[in-house]
Order: sequence, then C-alpha cells, then structure tokens
Amino acid sequence: MSDSVWPNALIYALLLILPLSALIARRVPVLRMLTMAAIWGVLIVLLLFLVGQRGRFDPYLSRIASVLQIGDQQVVGKEVRIRMSADGHFWADVGLGGVKRRMLIDSGATITALSARTAAAAGLEVEKPVFPLLIQTANGQISAETASIPELRLGNVLARDLPVVVSPAFGETDVIGMNFLSRLASWRVEGRTLVLTPHHPQDFT
Repeated sequence: MSDSVWPNALIYALLLILPLSALIARRVPVLRMLTMAAIWGVLIVLLLFLVGQRGRFDPYLSRIASVLQIGDQQVVGKEVRIRMSADGHFWADVGLGGVKRRMLIDSGATITALSARTAAAAGLEVEKPVFPLLIQTANGQISAETASIPELRLGNVLARDLPVVVSPAFGETDVIGMNFLSRLASWRVEGRTLVLTPHHPQDFT
C-alpha cells in the first residue's frame, strides 16, 4: 500500500473502530453490537461515496472532505496533486474570480470550456465570434461563443486572461483544456494522480 493511502485507511478504520469500542465498553449484546456495526458501516460507505461525488453536491460536501482530510486535491510543495475520481476522470476545485466550480481536466480538449451558467455567474463578457465557432464534442458539433477569464485559480496555480468558449450545449459541465495546461511548467499523471507544476506557485492563504 502506498504512503498516500495509509492516512485515509487509518481514518476509515478509526471511524469504524470508535463506535465499536464504545458499544463494547457498554457491554451491549453481541447481536445488537453487530447490527449497530453494520449500520455504521453502511453510513460510512454512503458518506465516502457522497464525498467522492461531491462535485454534484458542492459546496457543502467539500467542507466535509476538508474536515475528514480525504479531499482529492492537495498542494504539496510547488505541485498541485489531484487524485482520480471514481468515474475515472480528474476533477479540480477552481476559482473563477469570486465563483467556485468543480471542473473536469481534459487534456483532449484544446480550449477551456464553460457552461453558460458558469460564465454568467463569473460575470464574463461573452462575445459572438466574427465567424461561426463550431466545436466537435462527443455529442456532435455545437456552436459556441468566446470569452476570457481574468483570473483562474487552481490550488497554487494562477492563470490570467485565459481564453474560453461558452455554450449552453455544455450543460452543467465546465472543462479545463490544454490552453490552461500548456501554461504550466509541467504536468503529468503518476498512477492515479495528476500532478500540475506551475512556473510561479501562488500562496492564496
């Protein structure tokens, strides 16, 4: 087991052991103790699932992940390390001005793409291109408009004046593309972890 897995494994074990030890100390009958242990186990599994899928439930479950120290995005030294989510993708907690979003990092996307809702929330000035802008997606070809993000923050990474495309066809999904990744000093995938290294790490604390 890797070093990064041990802290989380210990947390999960403690979450199960503490209620069990409390029941044993109170001399609860074995059958009742096993029933309570099963209930606790189900609750813990449900909690971990919800935290793992918190992109759909933010901002509340992000706080739970932070408290339990099981968040999948961390700044380690000069690097931002993002663990792969259960769906096999890398999702990042991103700040767009005063707006926070959970964005998919997709190296196959040429440019960063925002939903119309996110662009409006961030107060971006969306413009129609002189010539129709057509983008090929997994769901077919769509038309899009253009905008620029004054500041995008991801961990210790700061990107200014980042060009983006905007379309209602993106639904609720926001995507970080190669035009962001290409601004980094380097990026790589180590096992199930995406590692981003900026040229000039920022301290936003």
